[in-house]
Amino acid sequence: MPSVAEPTVPLSPGEVVKAMRAAHEEGLLRDVAARKAQLRQLRRLLVENEERLLGALAADLGKPAIEAYAADVGFTVREITGILDHLDRWVKPRPVHVPMVTRPGKAWVIPEPLGVVLVMAPWNYPIQLLLAPAAAALAAGNPVVLKPSEISGHTATALAELVPRYLDERVVAVVTGGVEQATALLAERFDHIFYTGNGRVGRVVMTAAAQHLTPVTLELGGKSPAVVAADANLAVAARRIAWAKFLNAGQTCVAPDYVLVDRSVEPRLVELLRNAVADMYGANPQASHDLARIVNDNHFSRLVGLLDAGGYGTVACGGGHDRATRYVAPTVLTGVDSGAAVMGEEIFGPILPVLAVDDVDEAIAFINGRDKPLALYVFGGDAATTKVVERTSAGGVCINHAVLHVALPDLPFGGVGESGMGAYHGQAGFDRFSHLKSVLAKPTRPDPTVLYPPYSRIKRWLIRRAV
Repeated sequence: MPSVAEPTVPLSPGEVVKAMRAAHEEGLLRDVAARKAQLRQLRRLLVENEERLLGALAADLGKPAIEAYAADVGFTVREITGILDHLDRWVKPRPVHVPMVTRPGKAWVIPEPLGVVLVMAPWNYPIQLLLAPAAAALAAGNPVVLKPSEISGHTATALAELVPRYLDERVVAVVTGGVEQATALLAERFDHIFYTGNGRVGRVVMTAAAQHLTPVTLELGGKSPAVVAADANLAVAARRIAWAKFLNAGQTCVAPDYVLVDRSVEPRLVELLRNAVADMYGANPQASHDLARIVNDNHFSRLVGLLDAGGYGTVACGGGHDRATRYVAPTVLTGVDSGAAVMGEEIFGPILPVLAVDDVDEAIAFINGRDKPLALYVFGGDAATTKVVERTSAGGVCINHAVLHVALPDLPFGGVGESGMGAYHGQAGFDRFSHLKSVLAKPTRPDPTVLYPPYSRIKRWLIRRAV
């Protein structure tokens, strides 16, 4: 049962890391049974406190309950369940083929824990992006220090209170606070740092990690394009793009950031996007209970600034906003210039630029002329989609849909280039937080002297033949 003891005085970041390292050296998570016990407790935390967590997400982001459950709480429960279902297989030694030159002998790979792991999460999916990596780290046998974002403060407070009640404080700790606390944590020596957020802070994390030669996983986002070919099913493409873009009010790292559409079908796609917004959020989206809000005033001002900066022709739908409730309408922009402000950094809000291109080849050239995105979406027939997938690079790709590839536990999720490094989910997450140790075992007999000097002509001939 979870502890109900009075909370202790918070430890400093340095004291937290020291305690985690002592737990690792003691081997508290060495046994798979101990890891499973913590994972089951983490799942219990989510299941038994669902209402409180959904309330915290609503307070932080105005998230509709079903959206918050599907993308944060339920997503993480499913990830933990999948890990528990497969962990016994993942931890087993993995046999490796032994070539003739090293026979007789056996070789295998042993997954072993890295050590103490730091997971730093963003505010947009503050449960999923904190606890899903943490579950993978625990599964691999690592004590974990969790640093939730201070921007999603209600969720951070809830997790800081709940985690010690359900999980062993010697192997899982939560450090709350802002830049000062994050900086103090990054000054400590970890065995792996997992950070989700933007590239600017990602560089800070990587610089700090370099001081201790600590490996990092960076999930950084970027401007993820959606390509719509002339032969796409436009009604389906519009509905799926609109859903993926305006989920969580566009505050999703894998949201379609902009659309490249064949010029011949652009007017029809824009009309269908407008219809999709009306179908999902009504004639007055501000009154919809299914649309989240912008997280804080700074991000609200940034998004309004993008609209005010111009660089586009028309507002096909939306464009409205209300500072008092941090509401920004689902907005579709047409006639967008490639150098417009909305085509600079990742938008991270409910604004969708639509750019017309002559064909798929022009779309590919446009994408390849920019940083590699975290996600890429392509809608069309087999010829168009195959060409886009083969000739572009992205962290992940979804054909004729968007965002859903993230939900597959057997698909590694991660970025490439500016959109990040390293991947997780499912076994990829377990391996991310493991050292895959190579082992070769040789019997003492036979012990042929052909390998040892002095090297006669016949020995040299035999070695060359064997190699």
